[in-house]
Amino acid sequence: MDSGFGANPNSINEGSSSATAPVPMDSQQGGAGELSSSPAHPPSRYESQKRRDWNTFLQYLKNHKPPLTLSRCSGAHVIEFLKYLDQFGKTKVHVTACPYFGHANPPDPCSCPLKQAWGSLDALIGRLRAAYEENGGRPESNPFGTRAVRIYLREVRGGQAKARGIPYEKKKRKRPTTTAVSAASGTQPPGGTAGDDSCGETTANVGTVTAAATTNSV
Repeated sequence: MDSGFGANPNSINEGSSSATAPVPMDSQQGGAGELSSSPAHPPSRYESQKRRDWNTFLQYLKNHKPPLTLSRCSGAHVIEFLKYLDQFGKTKVHVTACPYFGHANPPDPCSCPLKQAWGSLDALIGRLRAAYEENGGRPESNPFGTRAVRIYLREVRGGQAKARGIPYEKKKRKRPTTTAVSAASGTQPPGGTAGDDSCGETTANVGTVTAAATTNSV
C-alpha cells in the first residue's frame, strides 16, 4: 500500500481518547460527510469516537495514492487501513522465532513489533460500519461488513492469541432462572447463595484512531 496519509503516532493510542478538530469531508467522497452532532445534547463518548474514526478514514482515502473515493472503497482497502494502523499500536505481538512466543507474561523485553490489539480493531470496524450506513451508504455495499474483513479480524484474533498466549474466549452469561424464581418466592436456591450473574466478557480496550491531517510521504 502506498499512502500519503501522515499521522502523529501519539494520536493513535490504545485505551485512550484524544479529541481533534473534525476533518472536512472531501467533495469527491460520494456525498458522505462527517457525522453531525446532536443540537440538543452533546454527543456521547461513542458518537464522538465514531465521528473521529469516520473522519480519519475519509482522510486516509483522500491521501491514498492513488486517491480513493468512498464509492470505490472495498474490503481490501479496509484491510489496508487496518494494517496501516498497526504502526501506532501498543500491543506486543511475539513472532514465532521469539523465545516468548505464546507466553502471556514474558520475563524480559524483546524486539517483537507493537501492533493494534484485536479488540481495538474489532471495535473500530463496528463503529465505521455504523458510520458508513448513517452517512447514506447501503448495507449491501458496506465495505466494513465484507467477508474479507471478517476473515482478517478472525485471523488477527487467532494469531494474537497464539503469540501472546492469551486466548480470546467469550464467557457465557449465567442464566439467572433459579435465582430469579427463588427471589420471587423468597426461598433460598439449592446450594446456598446464588452464583455471580455478571458477564465475564471484558469490553475491548479501544484505541483512538484519530490522525493529524498532514500529508507526509511514506
